[in-house]
Amino acid sequence: MSATAENPPATATASAVEERVRARVITDDPLYRTIPVALRFAAAEPLAVRIVFPAGLSPEGTDNEWVLPRALLEAGLQAPTGTGDVRVWPCGRVQAVVEFHSPEGVAVVQFDIAALRRFLRRTYAPAVSATR
Repeated sequence: MSATAENPPATATASAVEERVRARVITDDPLYRTIPVALRFAAAEPLAVRIVFPAGLSPEGTDNEWVLPRALLEAGLQAPTGTGDVRVWPCGRVQAVVEFHSPEGVAVVQFDIAALRRFLRRTYAPAVSATR
C-alpha cells in the first residue's frame, strides 16, 4: 500500500477546532469573575458549536456543555439574536454577551468578540485538525 493511500489528503473543511478563551460571568456583584471556557467545533456536526464551562462551576462537578448553532453565534456578534435557551448580542465594539437559560436559572457570560471571531474563522479553515 502506498504512503498516499495510508495517509489520505486533508479534507476541505476543519475537522476539529478547540479554542480556549477567558470569559466573564456577569452578576449583580460589581467584581465579576473570569473563567476559562473551551469553544469546540467538529466537522461531524458542521452546523453546531459547543461552549464548555469548567466542572468547578457546576453543582454536579462535571463540565457544563452547551451546544448551539454556529450561525447563531455568528449572527449574535452583529446584532441581538436567539430565542429559547441561548441568546447572543454584541455589547459595545469589543464584547459579546451569551445568555444561557436552563431550569436552574440564567447565566450571562461576556466574551471578547475577537476571540469568538478567531474561533469561528478557524471552523471554516481548510484542513484544520490541531487544537489550540
